[in-house]
Amino acid sequence: MKKGFSTIMSAQFFSSLADNALLVAAVELLRMSQAPAWHTPALAPMFALFYVVLAPFVGAFADSIPKGRVMFMANTIKVVGCLMMLFGSHPLLAYAVVGLGAAAYSPAKYGILTELLPASQLVKGNGWIEGLTVGSIILGILLGGQLVGPKLSPMLLGLDLPVLSTGIDTAPEAAISVIVFIYVIAAIFNLNIPRTAAPLQPMTGGLPDMVRDFAHCNTRLWNDKLGQITLATTTLLWGIFGNLRLIVFAWAAAALGYGTTQASNLAGVVIVGSVLGAVLASMTMKLDKATRVLPMGIVVGFLMIGLNVITNVWVAAPFLIVLGTLCGFLIVPMNALLQHRGHNLMGAGRSIAVQNFNEQACILGLGAFYAGMVKFGFSAFTAIAIFGLMVAGIMELIRRWYISNTIKHHEEVERLLVIARSDGH
Repeated sequence: MKKGFSTIMSAQFFSSLADNALLVAAVELLRMSQAPAWHTPALAPMFALFYVVLAPFVGAFADSIPKGRVMFMANTIKVVGCLMMLFGSHPLLAYAVVGLGAAAYSPAKYGILTELLPASQLVKGNGWIEGLTVGSIILGILLGGQLVGPKLSPMLLGLDLPVLSTGIDTAPEAAISVIVFIYVIAAIFNLNIPRTAAPLQPMTGGLPDMVRDFAHCNTRLWNDKLGQITLATTTLLWGIFGNLRLIVFAWAAAALGYGTTQASNLAGVVIVGSVLGAVLASMTMKLDKATRVLPMGIVVGFLMIGLNVITNVWVAAPFLIVLGTLCGFLIVPMNALLQHRGHNLMGAGRSIAVQNFNEQACILGLGAFYAGMVKFGFSAFTAIAIFGLMVAGIMELIRRWYISNTIKHHEEVERLLVIARSDGH
């Protein structure tokens, strides 16, 4: 890997680690304030809100200035959201501000990969960054659970600064204080990301022009015979995954009787499978063979439903490892192929913004749907069954869609695969 890749990976790891530790702190903050039950699942769509609203602008912004600088600015916005939560803003509002920073961060994070790495290393690069991202998600949830738990939180609350009164007197507030420093570590790595040789693309025109440009890019990617398949797959998987992190808290409480800290500990075992799957994909999959993993998505859907029959943690742990392995192995090659097509069609930043828009719109829609189910009294078991059936059913439709494309548009699909094959070696 080229010089600078490890710096990008480190910056992404710590920033994502803080995002997800903050999610757990927000869950505990809502619980302690006795907020309505639907507020907890509403955290995921609130985080996704600015991904959707700002999608026409963040991609062009990421392409207009050096991406390392974009990542630093976006990380600073996350710190602001974190401090808002610490000093009394509603957790839903504060986490939406963190989502604003994440929305600006993502096009730069993924876009710089296509600028820094040759296509032959794109799957491997995605394998590493997706593995670290998924790992940071799970470790962040695990860390957040420990920070608000009965062992670490008394130690943190017992730390007093001489003369200065911090006003921090609850476990979630102490956890958020630590998370601020994790964001600072990410910012230090952001400042050391090297400038690539890729030319900058200045933002031109007003807001209406940018919206039209984004709509054109979105339509162009959906019309591409390979782009539409990869975009549909990653959109669905991230939509489910973005909400599953919160569903697992309710599932662990209902199936195992776990609280916030115990549920976050259980979520940590998924890292073993997800990273394993991502690394296996980066080592074994080629860009032009990415579509072969589509049937795995159907298996993932039915495995999700299998959570409903598990009542023992010793069964749950290996089951979640297998589920994580399949997800990691599925999403890495599809994500790499999507980035490859988007980079060829419209530029790295804009293509990632289109991808984020679709994925986060799915998280937003499914999160609102799940929050509505909670508000109207549906159980975690019912929600998991519905989500699992949706994944299996939609992945089967996507698989048939790809088969139809290869039959009806055989020459075009083969031409695109040849491009991926020639660029991947």
